[in-house]
Amino acid sequence: MTTAPLSLLRRGWPLLVLAVLAAGACLWPRPSAAGAPPPAIKNVIIFIGDGMGFNQVLAADFYQYGAAGTQVYEHFPVRLACSTYANEGRAAYDPQAAWKSFTWVKSGPTDSAAAATALACGVKTYNAAIGMQGTTPEQAVRAENILEVAEKAGKSTGVVTSVEFSHATPAGFVAHNARRDAYQAIAEEMVNASAADVIMGCGHPHYDNDGRQLEKPKYQFIGEATWGMITAGTAGAAVDADRNGKPDDAWTVLQDRVAFQALATAANPPKRVLGIPQVLTTLQQARAGAKKDDLPYAVPPTERVPTLAEMTAGALNVLGRNPRGFVVMIEGGAIDWAGHANQSGRLIEEMVAFNRAVETAVSWVAQHGSWRETLLIVTADHETGYLTGPQADPANPAWSMVTNAGQGTLPGMAWNSGGHTNSLVPFFAMGQGSAALQARAVRRDPVRGLFLDNTDLFHVLRPALR
Repeated sequence: MTTAPLSLLRRGWPLLVLAVLAAGACLWPRPSAAGAPPPAIKNVIIFIGDGMGFNQVLAADFYQYGAAGTQVYEHFPVRLACSTYANEGRAAYDPQAAWKSFTWVKSGPTDSAAAATALACGVKTYNAAIGMQGTTPEQAVRAENILEVAEKAGKSTGVVTSVEFSHATPAGFVAHNARRDAYQAIAEEMVNASAADVIMGCGHPHYDNDGRQLEKPKYQFIGEATWGMITAGTAGAAVDADRNGKPDDAWTVLQDRVAFQALATAANPPKRVLGIPQVLTTLQQARAGAKKDDLPYAVPPTERVPTLAEMTAGALNVLGRNPRGFVVMIEGGAIDWAGHANQSGRLIEEMVAFNRAVETAVSWVAQHGSWRETLLIVTADHETGYLTGPQADPANPAWSMVTNAGQGTLPGMAWNSGGHTNSLVPFFAMGQGSAALQARAVRRDPVRGLFLDNTDLFHVLRPALR
């Protein structure tokens, strides 16, 4: 049996959570016998750090705690890598080519839509596809996603994100559209046609990126007609989300931070919650005043919007009421945005917010659920920015990791791209079903070790959600 590191105790983690991690080897279920159905999974919590590579995790380790391997999920029993390629660009991940130069991983990467569809639906597809399988928008066909599988099993479902809820990753777990930039149509489908029980994310048409009220609304991410239904309290009213034969499940809408905070501890939370913080595109990353070389929190965070951890706590309080269980995807979406902009300080901010949300979920499982019936996954859709250490050598990038400058100090890092890469991303898992995910990792990378593919997640979960 493993023991919880002393560094975790110093960080003040709940003792119950530490006890769970210490017993991790015992809690990892054994694989099913050959030919037997996989053990049922009651609850699934999927964390996706959009754009989060191994070095993004390491940078946050160094900044938050001054040492590597200090996030709660880095102590999960399953610690793998994951390939992310779409069905255009690179045909597969090539471990040898990936480490020969910077060029290979920067050429032909997936976008977030195709990656989300791969994770949610188990299929490779073209870039820009939302829950659709194919090689072009014209011939794409609808692909069933894992939330729809869960709903058929009577489970509650939800998505939570730090960016617009109609953006690629949350959309890929709920909606079906040939083009990811059809934000208004995607929002309409998610709000008025899906059976999701929780949707939380940005896109508020009446506020800017600093949470200030706009003189003229911006309906880019939520169409005006859909917004009208949301504010009128009729959005979702034609949906039978709880599958009781009555299409009467209108959303309870949350907007201000106090309401999100109250949801986390509500004794009788609403059965369906649509949470739209009072900000346009991201919770924090897009707030004004950012410079590329800014230190983390050089510009104070916007206080009027909830944190990703607060949204996570509220979502779990709603979804956890279903005795049949739930499936939820929680995204740190603006890790990707900071990577595109090569903003080292804001990358750290977004990683810290993501890590705190994961800690919130781990505490919830320890206190309200059970690791024998819950699976918690932490992974990414792709890496963004090709983040390395400051002395990265294209001839030997395998060892060019970000460097430790001490707790509370920006690590030594360098950006080598403003786009996505084909780099392997981290994949951590703990709880029921984690052994089946480990078994999918049959290929080996010379630096990252064993890896599975992003499509494996759906195929492990689908037979176990019952």
